[in-house]
Amino acid sequence: MHYSKLVSVYELLEKTAARLQKIDQIAELLKDAETEILPKVSLLIQGRVFPSWDERVIGVAKKLVVKVIEQTTGFSEQDIVTKYNKIGDLGLVVEELVSKKRQRTFLQKQLTVDHVFDNLQKVASIEGEGSVERKVSLISELLTNAKPNEAKYIVRTVLEELRVGVAEGVLRDSIGKAFAVSPVDVENAWFILPDYGEIAKIAKAKGEKGLKNVEIELGTPINVLLAEKAPSLEDALQTFENVALEFKFDGARCLIHKKGNKIWLFTRRLEDVTHAFPDIVELVKKNVKADNCILDSEAVGLDPKTSKPVPFQFLSTRIKRKYDIEKAVEQIPVKVNLFDIVYLDGKSLFEIPLKDRYLLLKKAIKTTENFRLADHLETKDLKEAEKFYKKSLNEGNEGLIVKNLDAKYQPGRHVGYWLKIKPTMENLDLVIVGGVHGTGKRTGWIGSLILGCRDEKTGEFLECGMLGTGIKEKKEQESDLTLDELTKMLKPLITSEKGNEVKVEPKIVIEVAYEEIQKSPTYSSGYALRFPRFIRLREDKGSKQADNTKRLETLFNQQKKRS
Repeated sequence: MHYSKLVSVYELLEKTAARLQKIDQIAELLKDAETEILPKVSLLIQGRVFPSWDERVIGVAKKLVVKVIEQTTGFSEQDIVTKYNKIGDLGLVVEELVSKKRQRTFLQKQLTVDHVFDNLQKVASIEGEGSVERKVSLISELLTNAKPNEAKYIVRTVLEELRVGVAEGVLRDSIGKAFAVSPVDVENAWFILPDYGEIAKIAKAKGEKGLKNVEIELGTPINVLLAEKAPSLEDALQTFENVALEFKFDGARCLIHKKGNKIWLFTRRLEDVTHAFPDIVELVKKNVKADNCILDSEAVGLDPKTSKPVPFQFLSTRIKRKYDIEKAVEQIPVKVNLFDIVYLDGKSLFEIPLKDRYLLLKKAIKTTENFRLADHLETKDLKEAEKFYKKSLNEGNEGLIVKNLDAKYQPGRHVGYWLKIKPTMENLDLVIVGGVHGTGKRTGWIGSLILGCRDEKTGEFLECGMLGTGIKEKKEQESDLTLDELTKMLKPLITSEKGNEVKVEPKIVIEVAYEEIQKSPTYSSGYALRFPRFIRLREDKGSKQADNTKRLETLFNQQKKRS
């Protein structure tokens, strides 16, 4: 398939916001693609060359892309940067500059999807001495042979800023339409094999039957079963006939894959974090008796001095760490809390009730202090449950998970088999102290907000989180604040810019909901809001009336004590 065919679809997608039209356009592209190339087309239409769970990335910075454009087009770095600062999109910059270049010559090759895809995957794999020059060479070779519009999308793909609005749900429905299969079957297959490229290939070759027969592959992540919120502990207990209660930890979901002596660790977002947790790998090797299995667990970070749990924000620094892993293991040791098993010795356990899976889990492992079964209680008695809930909170955990012992394991879905119980937090009035320019469909707007709380001693505003949800792109009712309106309010207040990030005068106060407050080494206040969400603009409040750091500290302490 010529790359120009994919580019023509990119252009159509960029011009339409209508979801159904996007699905029609992508479905036609997939139908026309040869079976063997479907995985590459399906990834490129999302602006990727690796599945979302694959830890490999193209990993090329804007500065290097500017160098490539300079080498390819002959325009100076200063000209390119000036245009970029004006337009805000290196894809549009390279399109304009390539069109101004000398006319296409007979030596130029017509680009194919295979060639573009393979070059970009090679870019991601290059390391060591001379790597920059080799990366520049591979991308330059593509741009040299590219038409202006092809160059635009190559650069955007390199920077992972495709901006054509293809979410995974759109691709799922496009595969369904292209090959006359149910989108539900497509998604169910993706929960087990999270690569829509491979799913598209199966759908085309084997149809609905092939999708329903997709099997677990050890070393490839699966989507985890997700818990829904329950209004109260009492309601949750009444929802199921046979109930298990387990502590809800403030950690990272960890799917442990074991195939003989080979171990993989995946997060709920399907990230491969095996390299970051060699200590967990050793615990698995020593304490898992089964030869081949997938265990579901929560890894919790510990204070090395007290062995008490630390907030997820601290553990997350280990997930992101690429170097000095041994030092990180010493600074933040972990405890693995196991609560489910979904694959054992070649067989999926998805259809087996939790009560039976739990027995298999206990037989499959040996427990130690830091590799243990999650705290577990089977009761319908409210007083016993409340006592267990209070114990969880007192030990620094988030709350409880209430589970249906008769339920199967449904990967990737909130299906009501598990219910989470957590204390309710009060909203906060916080000041906007900065933001990040949006990309994709949020281009032109300040898409994410940096939140600040007032230091009651100095009066300055300290950062306490990043908010990206709750603000509307279009007005649905008169009281809604849109991203466009907010951006217009913030632009006159900008005091500095660095890359995509801006700092603004602390003038605008907003009401913010959130899931919890955590201690954080990332933000200057020492605290971070988890999953903050915009509620409303507080035009009735000035920045001096915003909540202060003492208020955050009080709420943080209260959430640990609540029962």
